Amino acid sequence: MEERTASIILATLSLVLLGSASAPARNIGDLHEAMEAQPAQSLLPAQVATKDHQNEHQLLQGNRTVLGKVEAVTSDQIKVDIGEVQPRFLPLKQAQQKNFPAIKPGDDLVIVVNEQNLIVDYHPLEYPSGHHKVLRGAIASNMPIGHDRVVIKGADGKEQSFNVRSQVRSKLASIPVGTPAIFLIDETNHVADATFASVSAAKEAHRNPEDKSPIKGANRQVDGTVGEPLRADRITLKTGDGERSFEVRDVMIERTSKLRSGDSVILMVDNENKVVDMAMPPQESR
Repeated sequence: MEERTASIILATLSLVLLGSASAPARNIGDLHEAMEAQPAQSLLPAQVATKDHQNEHQLLQGNRTVLGKVEAVTSDQIKVDIGEVQPRFLPLKQAQQKNFPAIKPGDDLVIVVNEQNLIVDYHPLEYPSGHHKVLRGAIASNMPIGHDRVVIKGADGKEQSFNVRSQVRSKLASIPVGTPAIFLIDETNHVADATFASVSAAKEAHRNPEDKSPIKGANRQVDGTVGEPLRADRITLKTGDGERSFEVRDVMIERTSKLRSGDSVILMVDNENKVVDMAMPPQESR
């Protein structure tokens, strides 16, 4: 029991920059003090900043850390219980990218959930997670179609390119080019979360919506019934034109996994032919 308690404490401390379920997110001044305590070689150039940000947003406001128990593991998903009514489903691919030990039923995971109730990161309880970086800067140019990559210009003027986790792509696309922001970079050099750097930056973004990354092509609607439920990140729909198979983006894995053969559904598909949203059509009254 004592060993498990110590592990939980260490895991929670390792994510202190992300906040916790029982305490509010730390403010920017606190963040800078914590960053200064890190070894210099672990910091990105854009992390160097002053402490005069009294009125800025709390860092990644609303993020919370929870513990989850693995219920099942398939070839592509991890089913985990975090104390909610419904289980959560995590992409196994992310664990493989980070070289985590094999995850099996009964394992405990430390999970980070953002203010939109989306899972932005996770790692095994016994596995240290000290490789997150907080990067201060601004989006340098419009994100490409699909919003899967972003170029960030740091405080020193240097630009760095990062892949973007699927669950935060729309969030990044809502941050106008050139607007000061804070980005959370995970162990695999992906942007895992982001927020405006200050209240004034958020207000400025609302005044200049034309500077946001364009969608570059509206998502299209596909109506039909489920032919083959979700399997290996793909779902097959029976439509008026025959059966069609679509890849499902990570952020939609949990919702589409609940669909069964014969269910009527409306899928929203982006210009990469991947499912980005879904809706159930209204039932006909009898």
